[in-house]
Amino acid sequence: MTEPSPAESPAESTAAQPAWDHVVVGAGVVGAATARALARSGARVLVVERFARGHEAGSSHGATRIFRRGYTADDYVAMTGAALAEWRELERETGRDLLDLTGAVDHGDPAVLDAIQAAFERAGVAHERLAPAEAEARWPGLRIDTSALVHAEAGRLRSADAIEAMLDSAVAHGAELRFETRLRDLDLTDEGAVLRLEGAGGASSVVRVASVVLAVGSWAHDLVAEHAVAAGTPLPPVRVTQEQPAHFASALPDEAWPSFVHYPSDPALRSVVSSVYGLLTPGEGVKVGTHGTGREVHPDERDFAPTAEGTAVLREYVARWVPGVDVDSLVPISCLYDTTPTEDFVLDRVGAATVATGFAGHGFKFGPLLGTLLAGVATGTPAPERFRLGAVAAS
Repeated sequence: MTEPSPAESPAESTAAQPAWDHVVVGAGVVGAATARALARSGARVLVVERFARGHEAGSSHGATRIFRRGYTADDYVAMTGAALAEWRELERETGRDLLDLTGAVDHGDPAVLDAIQAAFERAGVAHERLAPAEAEARWPGLRIDTSALVHAEAGRLRSADAIEAMLDSAVAHGAELRFETRLRDLDLTDEGAVLRLEGAGGASSVVRVASVVLAVGSWAHDLVAEHAVAAGTPLPPVRVTQEQPAHFASALPDEAWPSFVHYPSDPALRSVVSSVYGLLTPGEGVKVGTHGTGREVHPDERDFAPTAEGTAVLREYVARWVPGVDVDSLVPISCLYDTTPTEDFVLDRVGAATVATGFAGHGFKFGPLLGTLLAGVATGTPAPERFRLGAVAAS
């Protein structure tokens, strides 16, 4: 069956038998993974994305993302292990290399490192703890603060390739993709959802479906906040910020760069940034960024321009702590964070809508696992308690 023609009236369209079981709104990593999981289960899936394929307007663009297992909470550590297995399965299915295990270095605040190490020990994740001189000898591009916690099941995801692999897998299992198609209106009913879509040429169509997945990150409040309040399950606050990491050139070989996270022990630096992350993007340089320090924006009103203050903080940090790069080669990047007060994800239902938001710059590594969880939510299996609306809102 096919979608009602844009030429049909809304009344005619909504009266027709639904052509799909689920509409997934958003084709970033979370939407692509969810569409893939649903399609692989045999469901009929339509994916609609407001922007062009591979766009840079959201949180999923760019060539690389960190994969690491370094969390203090046992459930997150377990999820990284499950995600690792799912990334490898996606590689096998699509025949693409998506995850390069370069290892990861966490350094800085001993209390944070001790908590991560304890979580590793409980989970059986292999790791080492190195003195600064030993770690710097191994990774001369970094200056190490207090000590280094190292684990091998970490590195970088080829993020753009990963999204394409998920979308291609979804299509191979029967999903339909529509880019430059905007969700203009959403009505949630006892029977499901009614969506008014607008295509690139301005033509509109109305789709009736049993389930809609809003994998929209920073746009979640715009699309579903009123519905959530009416349902008695309001969304938590989601702070949307325009972050500004940057790439820096390095003369060191690619293999000299692990992924890394620094939790500063110096109070002066800690008052400016809670943590700093980095990894190599082959062909572009070493990406370094401060975590969650960007200015608050509406996702439709970004200027993509770095601030002088943010650039100064990043340059000063890199000059001191990343001696293996050329600080004057800075090439800024712009991305969005969508962050709940706890930095936990929201993966839950509001009536016929499954909502996904709050990924706070650390969601990409869980990509295919998030798809599995959200496909479950959309078909009646609740997400883990941590990610439900009541739990996140109450935290």
